[in-house]
Amino acid sequence: MKVACVGGGPAGLYLSILLKRQDPSHDITVYERNPEGSTYGWGVTYWRGFLDKLHAHDPESARAVEKHSVRWNQGIAHVRDMSTRQPGDEGHGIGRHKLLEILADRARALGVRLEFEHEITAEDPPEADLLVAADGVHSALRTHHAGHFGAELTAGRNPYIWLGTTKVFDSFTFAFVETEHGWIWCYGYPFSSERSTCVIECPPETWTGLGLDRASEADGLAHLEKLFAHILDGHELIGRASSDGSAPWLTFRTLTNHTWYRDNLVLLGDAAHTTHYSIGAGTTLALEDAFALADALRTCADLPQALARYERERKSALLSLQSAARYSAQWYENLTRYIHLPPEQMFALLGQRHSPLLPYVPPQLYYRLDRAAGQLEALRRFKRWLGPKLARTAHARALTSGK
Repeated sequence: MKVACVGGGPAGLYLSILLKRQDPSHDITVYERNPEGSTYGWGVTYWRGFLDKLHAHDPESARAVEKHSVRWNQGIAHVRDMSTRQPGDEGHGIGRHKLLEILADRARALGVRLEFEHEITAEDPPEADLLVAADGVHSALRTHHAGHFGAELTAGRNPYIWLGTTKVFDSFTFAFVETEHGWIWCYGYPFSSERSTCVIECPPETWTGLGLDRASEADGLAHLEKLFAHILDGHELIGRASSDGSAPWLTFRTLTNHTWYRDNLVLLGDAAHTTHYSIGAGTTLALEDAFALADALRTCADLPQALARYERERKSALLSLQSAARYSAQWYENLTRYIHLPPEQMFALLGQRHSPLLPYVPPQLYYRLDRAAGQLEALRRFKRWLGPKLARTAHARALTSGK
């Protein structure tokens, strides 16, 4: 099969790796409009379960990803001059540039052609049996057939900016700062031994009140460094200026599509869907698209059947995650509902922000109910552990007593 993948991000590169591993005779080309090594974004987060999936699909690239990742197993939240730290599942971070380098090297080693600085237009697509649109949320290939795909973009409320920092956080770090114009907060996590990602978000009224909407990049970063000096410890924030010198603040756009394929054209990753950055799943979901598409192409009798199966499986898998992402975004958009709780309660509800019940239950009542449910679950786990032991003890006693 001849495959043309438009977009050299993680999803497109990983799909090419999977297809080449399945059948080395596939003729696969990945087209990327930007130069090799250029990417916007800092770190990518993932969890142990996803790393296990990478090892199952391609052990060689998984080992390289794991080698170049950093780990944490705690979260810390700073609210005004208070803070609370809690243990959590093991998280992993890797630089986006390093991840792309690993995947590009692996793809080349398997015989995939990588064409950088090669822009593909919707009016003149490459000839291929399968044309993969992995060209992001603004996909030109999808937009060309907008009526067929039925794309819907929903804008979020809060402005945010994606930054790097030379401060290496030792855990997933949240910081909430109150200003005279309202709250502003950040999420920080390490992705190498030298750098961390720092995403900063605030309501529109705080953004304009602080003058961040009209500040130059240098002035905006200087202001943010002062606001978050207590977690940056003197380290700088690093941005990427727009062409006019302003800082690239955005509002998140949630993308959905009615259908994911048309004839031999199929959507992958952000071209098909987006989920709010606060759940940290954008890249992992794009790679899981690649898992599903490669598997469907391997097991189905023909291309239409494979693409239909891929769409059905991925749309179903995304339902709960997209719901969680919506509630997560709404938690931050309604921060004042939770921010005045004691830090440990606020942090606990931050961890519950995906819950569809949380917006409708008074926060302190929800916290108490959640604590009670957690204690009940701990008791249930203890009983499951204790039950077999008691049964074995009773059995042993019965044997020794001759009953």
